[in-house]
Amino acid sequence: MTISSTPHFVIFPFMSQGHTIPLLYLSRILSDRHISVTLITTPANYSTIRATVKNDSISIIEIPFPDNIVGVPPGVEVTDKLPSMSSFISFVEATEKLQPRFEEVIRNLPPVTCIISDGFLMWTQDSADKLGIPRLVFYGINNFSTAMCNIMAKFKPHAAVSSDDEPFPVPNFPRLKLTKNDFEPPFNELNPKGPALEFILRQHESMAKSHGMVVNSFYELEPEFVDYWNQNYAPKPWCVGPLCVAKPPGTEMFVEKPTWVQWLDAKLTANEPVLYVSFGSQAEATPEQLREVAVGLERSNVSFMWVIKSKQLMLIEDGFEERVKGRGKVVTEWVDQVEILNHEIVHGFLSHCGWNSMLESMCAGVAVLAMPMIAEQHLNARMVVEEIGMGLRAWPRGMVARGIVGAEEVERKVVELMEGEGGRRVRKRVKEVKESAYDAMKEGGSSWRTLDSLISHVCGHMHSTI
Repeated sequence: MTISSTPHFVIFPFMSQGHTIPLLYLSRILSDRHISVTLITTPANYSTIRATVKNDSISIIEIPFPDNIVGVPPGVEVTDKLPSMSSFISFVEATEKLQPRFEEVIRNLPPVTCIISDGFLMWTQDSADKLGIPRLVFYGINNFSTAMCNIMAKFKPHAAVSSDDEPFPVPNFPRLKLTKNDFEPPFNELNPKGPALEFILRQHESMAKSHGMVVNSFYELEPEFVDYWNQNYAPKPWCVGPLCVAKPPGTEMFVEKPTWVQWLDAKLTANEPVLYVSFGSQAEATPEQLREVAVGLERSNVSFMWVIKSKQLMLIEDGFEERVKGRGKVVTEWVDQVEILNHEIVHGFLSHCGWNSMLESMCAGVAVLAMPMIAEQHLNARMVVEEIGMGLRAWPRGMVARGIVGAEEVERKVVELMEGEGGRRVRKRVKEVKESAYDAMKEGGSSWRTLDSLISHVCGHMHSTI
C-alpha cells in the first residue's frame, strides 16, 4: 500500500438526521484543511447530504440499503421516518448487510488514511481491522453523559435509593446529584439485561478496538469530564467541536426569504423578542404534553415560533393558531434551525435538549429552557442548566425528571426565561459560552489543535503499519 501525500478520510454517518449533520460539518472542516474526504451513504439520503455539505470537492458514494426489514417500511432509509422507535434496533442491525459493499468501496478508493463512522455502525470496526485502517467512532453526545453512564454501570450509585426520583451523589463528583430517571434503560437498572443491554455492549466492544471517539464538544466546556474519562476509561475522546460552526450559509441564498424569516424580521422591527420552540426530529412528545405546551405558550403572552410536525399539530386543540395569531407562529415546514437561533430577535429556545440543538444554541448565544424527552437528553438538560448555567429547566409535575410538564410550569418558565431575572442571568452566561466555543474552533484553539493531533495520529499510524 502506498501513502498518498494528501490524507484521505472516509466518513460514514448513521442514517439519522442528528447523527449525520455534525459529520457533514466535520467533512467540510477536513476539506478546508486540504484533506480529501469521501462520504458513504445510502441512495435515499444522497440528495440531502449533497445539499447540506455544499462542497463539490467532497465525494459521496452510495451503498444500496437492504430491503425487507421487519418494522421498517420499504424506502425508509433514515430513522427520523420510522413509524415507531420500537423498530430502531432492527434498523441498526439491518445496516450490517451493507458491510460487503462497504469493504468493496474502500478497496477501490485511493488509499484511505482513516475511517470515521457512527457508533451504531459497529461492524465498520471489523471492516477497518480487516483492511488495516484506523477507525474513529462518532456518537454525537458529550463527555458528561458518556462519563455519567459509565459511572452508573461501574459504581451503581443508584443501589442506595428507594425510588426512581430520589437523588444520589455521583461517585467522583459529589456535588452532582442525579436520579435513576435521568437515565434511560439499561443504565438506570441495577442488573440490566435484554436487547438494550446487548446493543450497548456490542457498541462498547467495537469502540474499545477503535482509535478513539470523535466528540462534538470542546475541552473548555467540560474539562473535568474529559480529564476524568482519560484517567479512567478508554478510548480517548477527541473534542473537535462545536462542529456547527462549519455550517454553510443558509437562506440568504434564497431569492425570496422564507415566511418564517420574514415573520422574525417583522418581530425585530417591532422589537418583540421571540422564543423559539422545537422538540427535534426524533423526540415524540405525547399528545398530552403537546397540549400542555400549547396552553402554556398561549397564556405566557410571549412571542414565539413553534416548529412542529403537522401530524403533531393535529393533536393540539382546534383554534390554537388563530388565538395566538400575530404573537405566535406555528411552522410545519422544514426550517434552518441555526438561522433561526442566530436571528437577533430570538432570545430563548424551548428545547428537548438534543446535543446538536444545545451546541447550536450555545454558538448562537441563545439561552435554553430545557424540556428533555428521550435518549441522553435528561443528562444534557442537567449539564446545560446545572453545570454550564446557560438555561432554565421546565420540570414535570412534582419536580421530578420524567412525566408531563404542566401548562402552568411552561407559562411560568417561559416568562422567567424571556422577561425575568433568571433569564437575564442565563443569557449573560450563554454569551460567555458562545465566545469560548468560537475560540476553541479558530486556528490555535483547543478543538483546532485536537483535530490537528487526530490527523497526525492517524497519518502516523498508517506510516508505521507500512
